[in-house]
Amino acid sequence: MPADPLHRAGNPQRSMTSPPSPGSGASAVEVRRSARRRRTVSAYREGDRTVVLIPARMSEAEEQRWVNVMLDKLAAQESKRVLGDAELSERAERLSEQYFDGRARPTSVRWVTNQNTRWGSCTPSEGSIRLSHRLQGMPEYVVDYVLVHELAHLLVPGHGPNFWQLLEAYPRTERARGYLEGVVAADRLPHLPAARDE
Repeated sequence: MPADPLHRAGNPQRSMTSPPSPGSGASAVEVRRSARRRRTVSAYREGDRTVVLIPARMSEAEEQRWVNVMLDKLAAQESKRVLGDAELSERAERLSEQYFDGRARPTSVRWVTNQNTRWGSCTPSEGSIRLSHRLQGMPEYVVDYVLVHELAHLLVPGHGPNFWQLLEAYPRTERARGYLEGVVAADRLPHLPAARDE
């Protein structure tokens, strides 16, 4: 969700930064209180930060409740948004700049539907990266992790110590890996038949 310049107008009465709630994709939450804001609450992403705008008169408990509501709302909106191949390429380029000083330069980045046992793959000799369509709809930080993982393969083809050292640059590596492991584990659970009314 792009930053709304109207929400930046005026001086906020109080600003605070707190750690993210579980499940949010952002690394920090900044709450901005405004005396001009009467009833509405809004939120947007600003880089790795989530900015939540609230009325100045709200209590701490109301603030926390609204922060959680807005984080859930943003996460739901982001999970519905599916990137096209062009956007995926732009994202890979941005991530390469951010984490590898632009050294990883893929020739193509695209979604594929024939990868059901892998989240992504890379052919370093061709510079091509492919992501499984199963990632579509997952949180952005998870898609970013898979892109960073495949970008790292353009610099280090195998999974040796140098490769994992490169991945340390991405701050949500462990969290994203845990998410993907959870998806795999859930797929392995037995599917019970739906209960029937008797």
